[in-house]
Amino acid sequence: MTLSPRLIRPVIGGSILVLLAMATSGDSITAKNLKSQLGRKNVPLIVDVRSRSEYLYGHIPGAIHLPFWSLLWRHAPIAQDQQRQTVIYCEHGPRAVLARALLSMVGKGDVALLEGHMSGWRRAGLPQRSGAK
Repeated sequence: MTLSPRLIRPVIGGSILVLLAMATSGDSITAKNLKSQLGRKNVPLIVDVRSRSEYLYGHIPGAIHLPFWSLLWRHAPIAQDQQRQTVIYCEHGPRAVLARALLSMVGKGDVALLEGHMSGWRRAGLPQRSGAK
């Protein structure tokens, strides 16, 4: 039996809507608040889900680079760290929103989005690191 595209599209579309609904609910953190936590002992796990070139150009100090597309295969270290809050950001928001939904599906509970994402961090003149860690 072959499924027609007419039958498949609603299923895929519905799945995307469920992911987006999961992703848009939850916590966020302001850039100012995150910056104030950078020097502390219990700093959140900061995850940059942008592309490699975007990360190398400039990222939040201490952020780990985990491109959005790789989260399906490389989420284990984040999902297993239940003690720390995780803060996810991309350039403008869409990739981070979907990344949070994926992490939620694998059981990671405390995941916040950075308000304004990297573009907001940059506009606020907050510190950045360039190149690899």
